[in-house]
Amino acid sequence: MVLYPYIENSYNPYRDNVQGKANEPICVAGLLDRAKQILGPTYEGDSPDWTLEEIYNRLHENAPRIAIIGGSPDHPAHIMDFQTSSRAALRIWQNGGVPFYFSTPVMCDGTAQSNQGMSYSLQSRNAVAEMVVNQIEAHSYHGAFVIQGCDKQPLGVVSAMAHLDRIRNYRGESPFFATFAPAHVLQGGTIPEGLFEELEAVAQKAEQNGSEDIALDLRDAMAYILQCSSNTAFQGVLQRAKEKGFITQAAHDDYEKRLAVNTCDGLGGVCAFNGTGNSSRHLVAGMGLVHPDLELLTDPPTQEQINAALDPLAGMINKQAFGASNIMASNIQNAVRIHSASGGSTNLMMHIVAGMLYGGFKFSLHEMDRIHHEVPVPDLFDYSLTQGRDIFALAMQCCSGNSRGMESLFYELLQNGVPMDVDAPTVTGTSWRERLEKEHKVSIEKIAENPVILDKPRRPYSGVDVLSGNFFESAVVKISGMTTRQLDEFDKKAAFVLFYDNEEDANHELLDAGLLDKLKDKKAFTHENLLAAVKQNAPDQYEALSNHPYDSLFDAMVEEGILKLAVVVSGQGPVAFGMPEMFTPMQHINANRKLKRLATLISDGRYSGVTYGAAVGHMTPEAKEDGGILYLQTGDILFLDFRERTIQFMEETAFQRGEQVFEFDHIREQRKELAASRLKAIAKRQRQVAASNRMTSHTDAAHGVVPLQVFEEADLDYKKDIVSLNLAQH
Repeated sequence: MVLYPYIENSYNPYRDNVQGKANEPICVAGLLDRAKQILGPTYEGDSPDWTLEEIYNRLHENAPRIAIIGGSPDHPAHIMDFQTSSRAALRIWQNGGVPFYFSTPVMCDGTAQSNQGMSYSLQSRNAVAEMVVNQIEAHSYHGAFVIQGCDKQPLGVVSAMAHLDRIRNYRGESPFFATFAPAHVLQGGTIPEGLFEELEAVAQKAEQNGSEDIALDLRDAMAYILQCSSNTAFQGVLQRAKEKGFITQAAHDDYEKRLAVNTCDGLGGVCAFNGTGNSSRHLVAGMGLVHPDLELLTDPPTQEQINAALDPLAGMINKQAFGASNIMASNIQNAVRIHSASGGSTNLMMHIVAGMLYGGFKFSLHEMDRIHHEVPVPDLFDYSLTQGRDIFALAMQCCSGNSRGMESLFYELLQNGVPMDVDAPTVTGTSWRERLEKEHKVSIEKIAENPVILDKPRRPYSGVDVLSGNFFESAVVKISGMTTRQLDEFDKKAAFVLFYDNEEDANHELLDAGLLDKLKDKKAFTHENLLAAVKQNAPDQYEALSNHPYDSLFDAMVEEGILKLAVVVSGQGPVAFGMPEMFTPMQHINANRKLKRLATLISDGRYSGVTYGAAVGHMTPEAKEDGGILYLQTGDILFLDFRERTIQFMEETAFQRGEQVFEFDHIREQRKELAASRLKAIAKRQRQVAASNRMTSHTDAAHGVVPLQVFEEADLDYKKDIVSLNLAQH
């Protein structure tokens, strides 16, 4: 047990004002009484000493007022918050602090997929930040213990913590401190033996009836652990099986139910795949804001683990180096490299930028990309949902003492020659250098079987890349999510645009098993352009295919993977529609064996995963802001140059001559009327999103999608305007 120092502010509202003195003691006493009741016989401590008089005294003397910030129990990550918050409240009190509790709404992206809720997902990050700032400023809390959940909540709270630290610094007050406790990892489910046999029987029936693609796609889906996205993965292939008469609608419904109820463990947690939830876990740890004892757990934390995170606050309180914004900014290069090496979610490209801007630092997607490519960052994360290397497996390796999570990844990056700032402060009250002193604890050499974190790279590159082109300014793509073979299949290829005005239209058509045949029947792409695509994408086959009639040429290009499609989903940007994730169209493509070998997905919406081809998102300017994506139409030709990080609109007549001419400006002029009609449709569709929650007066995706006033006040230089740990210790 340690004793927290008093807060060094000249002004204390609980000493100098009246109402809070009356209101707050009963809130603290109620929290502590409830905590003891919840823990029951597992309570560790002396007899309760939290009298109203003692609570009043601590408030009056400016003992640290620490908010425990939880989430909402309608999200799986927060089902066990009541236990964790109880343990935290009691330890804060034992250490001489004053605990408070409040929670934030947490929108579950899995639940919100493909319904109107996805238009509020990104906005919820800023809403969480705003609510947290409101609550903490109103009640004058000095710091926070954050139960970190999933989706947008983690970076929403990081943004709030950094913003509070910035404003407290501006007002000359004590730094705002925070330590994060990520929710434990939820173990993925398994398909029950009987259901597995039934699904295998469907696959065999499809095989026997000449639908080998359905059989193969169904077995692909069956190879994965069950997770919240599993039903979407099965949906497309089961729909095709139903259309072919291999199963009935009743069987389809029964399979979905049995898959769903066998997916999630009752203790909840963050899903075991490396999506936004676990990527946020790794990123916030890389920012130095997570104590390693709480970072990767398979069950809710014990009292001992919570104590390990809360006790170091005693050495951090009142020290500017340990203010939340200073820790974040001091670690930003470490965080970007850990995000990259761990195969982090594309979503976080915006959230990292947002966190820095909320902290008052000038930052953008382009600065993040500069850090990413300043030195080669190898792929040191051998994560798999089919081979026993999901995030739950990593958590088990940490719980057994064989790994230290991002400490181990930090160490292995250093061993592979990646420069990391070992002197940056962290919430252990020490630098990374001190955390890494005991090499035997952080090296992963003890993991003989199935390591998730590696000491030798899978490949020399990793992370999410920023693209540019002649019809847009920026977009992001997770090239590291593609194998070298996949990348070769799409890189330096000409792709035909398959344009959709919105996600609903895309979902409807991409779920259609006959989509490719319909494109062929409509002659969606001219014969001349198909031949030119063969010449570009497979020149060695041009002579053999050049005399084929349209239908057989199209079929051959599909069969050989020569035909490439750029599936463009427009009108999904933050201003237009709240920037929802394009997860469902991505899954529909992945569930179609023929289509996925041909398709790259491009949108001004968001992604948290990848398709077999590339998933290109966050395109700026968005369609609603007159971006080039607004002017594309089915049949246009794009040149995919992923290794050079560009996508270019190709001039059609030159393309037919076998030349690469990248021109787009004339298209804007030619398609003015088309663009105007689309903008009207976007405005009409926008009315589906509540006006109160639309993301107007915000920056674009390259600048974090933050309120303009946050962006305009971010004037600090993260390389210069930070306080070093050495200065804090002297």
